[in-house]
Amino acid sequence: MLKMVDIEFIRKKHLVDGWSVRRISRQLRLARQTVRKALSHTGPPRYRREHGPPRPVVGPFEPVIERWLAEDREAPPKQRHTAKRIYDRLVAEHGFTGHEVTVRRAVARLRPKTPEVFIPLAVGWDQQAQVDWGQAVVRIAGQPVVGHLFCLRMRASQVPFVWAAPTEKLEAFLEGHVRAFAWLGGVPARCLYDNPKTAVARILAGPNRVEHEVFSSLLSPLPLRERLLAAGRGT
Repeated sequence: MLKMVDIEFIRKKHLVDGWSVRRISRQLRLARQTVRKALSHTGPPRYRREHGPPRPVVGPFEPVIERWLAEDREAPPKQRHTAKRIYDRLVAEHGFTGHEVTVRRAVARLRPKTPEVFIPLAVGWDQQAQVDWGQAVVRIAGQPVVGHLFCLRMRASQVPFVWAAPTEKLEAFLEGHVRAFAWLGGVPARCLYDNPKTAVARILAGPNRVEHEVFSSLLSPLPLRERLLAAGRGT
């Protein structure tokens, strides 16, 4: 078996000095397979433990702990064992003489791990858009003016639409939608809002909201021109 110093010497001769595998094999009297194995070595050897460390104190009690933890799966949450409760029962019922911290470590290791839950947030290309207001300082005739930015971004494609308005009043809010939908060439199936006052008249319990009457007219299932006329923006 090659020592680490031999492996480094072989790698130096091949990678730095340019020796071929055949020359290294001949000069060092090693099989070519051994030389190639040394050249494929990428780091120091590592020790891998095949078995866990011995636990002479808590080891004999681990089957009992595992049984209690398995029973907890069917028990109500408030009646399940804590590490402290398991330690107390081991002492009282099984004559355990070890420390509580030893039991805590065993419980952390033996308790069934809850798999992580991932909720997919992907949506279709035309299914969802996010709408909000932003602000930017612009110069008009050399004077700084606060511009109110109507921002609509499609969730799937991240395509943004931004329109600068003089205010954030209801008229500008509605016009921003009309301009965005015209620019997109369609209407998303759903738009998400952060409770803007121009869209929400009153916030109720939970997710319920009372929409502004004029804003609701924009969302009604009517042709676009009729929506604009109902909102007072048609021509």
